Amino acid sequence: MKRTAHGVARGAGGEHFFAPCPRGLSEVLAQELAVLGADDCEAAEAGVAFRAPLAFMYAANLHSRIASRILWRLAQFPYRNEDDIYAGTKTVRWREHFLPERTFKVETNAHRSPVRSLDFVTLRVKDGIVDTFREAIGRRPSVSSREPDVRVHAFLDSTTCTLYIDTSGEPLFKRGRRDRVGEAPLKKNLAAGILRIAGWAPGTPLTDPMCGAGTFLSEAAEMALAWAPGRGRTFGFEKLARFDARAWEREREAARVLEKPVAPQPIFGSDLYGRSLGNAAMNLREAQLERAVTLKQANLLELSAPAASGILVTNPPYGVRLGEKEKLAQFYPQLGTLLKQKFAGWTAFVFSGDPELAKLIRLKPSRKTVLYNGALECRLYEYRMVAGGNRRP
Repeated sequence: MKRTAHGVARGAGGEHFFAPCPRGLSEVLAQELAVLGADDCEAAEAGVAFRAPLAFMYAANLHSRIASRILWRLAQFPYRNEDDIYAGTKTVRWREHFLPERTFKVETNAHRSPVRSLDFVTLRVKDGIVDTFREAIGRRPSVSSREPDVRVHAFLDSTTCTLYIDTSGEPLFKRGRRDRVGEAPLKKNLAAGILRIAGWAPGTPLTDPMCGAGTFLSEAAEMALAWAPGRGRTFGFEKLARFDARAWEREREAARVLEKPVAPQPIFGSDLYGRSLGNAAMNLREAQLERAVTLKQANLLELSAPAASGILVTNPPYGVRLGEKEKLAQFYPQLGTLLKQKFAGWTAFVFSGDPELAKLIRLKPSRKTVLYNGALECRLYEYRMVAGGNRRP
């Protein structure tokens, strides 16, 4: 047994899991899962495969800030056609995983698969599940496309089908509340991954001068207070047949013991627009984090650094509508000027979906990281602001 940073004992080996995440974040997700106690973490393009005891899914769902879901692998088999997928699905003892009274949904994804129709694959997996129940106990669960109790994921590569059961339910970036968002919102797990890449740690001053709805701020505040991201929501594993309510309550209690009371943190946010700042204030208030973060309405160009050093992280607009780029082309050089004049001693991280606009900052980045905001390829630019340095030659 090994003891993690959260003080919870874990055993080696166990079940196989896969945790999908936004593309570009798999390495930091692997680090996060390893700290929680996962074994054999293997980063892929858009997620991490790992092994752990079954009960580890409680900790992973409760504590992971970067994963989108925690998928439990039930079967993996070769296939050539849809009939092989149906037969492979029937090898799983589905009634050991959920009761026939539960509703379920099948979702299928593929990469370089030879099958012609993913919809037909989804139907064959559904048929395999239903027929397994009917043949074993004479009853079958119903399908629900909107709010299923249980989600089954099928993934096909060129030769192999893998079946997972989703232990998360709603995606993990939904923290149990519906936040007010702006025009180009960041999912919370993408924001958390960016903070991890930035190397930000609680106690280090953090500012977002274009905070919008405050996603970076709320994630940082929860991290500073050691609040588990899943503390206020329910999960899919609670509807599975092997759910251990006592083990889950022990996991939640261990997390509650680590929580710190809300107190002011060196976390600062500002925005030019009162509506955006109002959304940030409301989101922080509803999350009970308003005392932890300092907000103010301010023009970016009039800001001063709130401390001698720290981390600046921001997601400035990168317009996709006609006419926006011309306006933004005037703004980005001003952002570079602000960083040079007001933030010497800081490290700035600018997240942008337009590399041409980012060049207009006119600073030489010390690092570029490719990340995806949904399907949009973006870059996270790191600028180490040293007096007299960083100018683009």
